[in-house]
Amino acid sequence: MDAVTTWDVVVVGGGFAGVAVADRLGKAGVSVLLVDRVDYHQFKPLNYQVATAELGAAEVGRPLREIFRRRRSVQVAVDKATAVDAATRTVTLASGARCAGRVLVVATGAEANFFGTPGAEHAFPMYTLADAVRLRDRMRTVLDRADRPGRPPAELSVVVVGGGPTGVETAGAIADNLNSVIARTYRAGVAEAATVHLADHGTELLKPFSETSHRYARTALESAGVRLHMGVAVAEIAADRVRLSDDSVLPADVTVWAGGLQGGDLLTDSGLEIGRGGRVAVADTLEVPGHPGVYVLGDLAAIPDGTGGVLPQLGSVAQQSGDWAAKNILADLRGGARTPFVYRDKGVMAMIGRGAAVAEIGASRRQLTGRLAFLAWLGVHLALLSGTREKISAAATWLVDYGVRLRTRRSR
Repeated sequence: MDAVTTWDVVVVGGGFAGVAVADRLGKAGVSVLLVDRVDYHQFKPLNYQVATAELGAAEVGRPLREIFRRRRSVQVAVDKATAVDAATRTVTLASGARCAGRVLVVATGAEANFFGTPGAEHAFPMYTLADAVRLRDRMRTVLDRADRPGRPPAELSVVVVGGGPTGVETAGAIADNLNSVIARTYRAGVAEAATVHLADHGTELLKPFSETSHRYARTALESAGVRLHMGVAVAEIAADRVRLSDDSVLPADVTVWAGGLQGGDLLTDSGLEIGRGGRVAVADTLEVPGHPGVYVLGDLAAIPDGTGGVLPQLGSVAQQSGDWAAKNILADLRGGARTPFVYRDKGVMAMIGRGAAVAEIGASRRQLTGRLAFLAWLGVHLALLSGTREKISAAATWLVDYGVRLRTRRSR
C-alpha cells in the first residue's frame, strides 16, 4: 500500500459543500487535497434540464481544476474514496493512495434511496450529472422508437416517481418538452401519443412548500398533460411498467426515480455513527461530536436547525455549510474559536414548465407564482451557476429557447 501523504485539510467530495470549503481555505493559503471520483463540479439543481436536453452537460458540469486554477494551495485528485478512518483522519483511494489531514472534511453527498422497491434497477435516478445524461439518452431512444417510418406513432409512457421539487420539475420539463420541442421536431402524432405520469405516496406535491404552491403545481402539471397519482406508493418497477400500491399498473417506457435520498456506504466502517437516511449527526459547529477535526457537510450531514430538527438536503444548505466550515477550520488551524453555523434561509423555488414556477422567497416565504416566479427562478439559478462561460451559455440558451417559445405562446 502507498505511503500516507499529509495535508492541512483533506476534502472528500466536489459538490457544493466540498467546493465551498476548499475554495475559502485555498484563498487563505491552506494546503487542501480535494478528492472526487469525477473531474467536474455538477450543479445538481439543473440536472433535469440536461435530462430533457434543455442544457448541455458542459453548462452544468464545470471542471474542478478550472475552479481552483487560482488557488495554488488546492490540489484536485480524481479518484474514488473507498474507506475513511475518522480516528486518524485518513482516506484510502481506489488507486491505493492514502491521504491524511490535520482536518478531514467528508462531503460526498447522497445517492438515490429506492426504499427496497423491487425492480429498482429499471429506474433512472435523478441525482448526478451522469444520471441526467443516461436519462436524456434513454428518452431519445424511446422517442426514436416511437417515430418509426411507415408506422403509426407508437404510444410512449414516462412515469416519474416522487412529488418533491426534483420530481415536479422533471415531470413538468418532460411534458413541456413533448408539447413544444417534440411536437415541432418529430412527425405529427408522436408527442400526442406520449403520456407523462407522476406518482407519490403523499397527498401533496412539493410538500415542503405552502398550500398555495401545492395547488399551483397541481394545476400547472395537469394543464401540461401530466397525470397525477397521489397517495399511492410504488410497489414494483419492471422494464415496461410500474405497479402501484393500489395494484394499478402504469405502462412505463421510462421510469424516473426522484423518490428520496440516502447516504452512501463510504462511512460504514469509518468509526462515525450513521443515523437515519445514512446521514451523520454533526454539532452546530459542523464538526462530528467525539471526533475532533472531522467535519461532515452537505447532503450527508444531519445539521441541527436550532429547533430540534435538521436542515433539509438543499444545495443552499450545502454551500453555506461549506463556507462556514471553512471559517471554523481556519479557527482550528490558527488556534481560534469555532462558531455555531447559522443558516440563512433564502427560500425555495421550483420550475414546473415554461412560464410556470413557484417561489417562496426568504425566511418569511414571500410567495410568487407563474411568470414572475419563472423569471425569478431563471435569475437565481443563473447567478448560482458556477463559471462565467457556463453562465453565458445557459443565459443564451434560455433567452433563445424560453424567450422565443413564450413569445410564440402569447401570439397564438
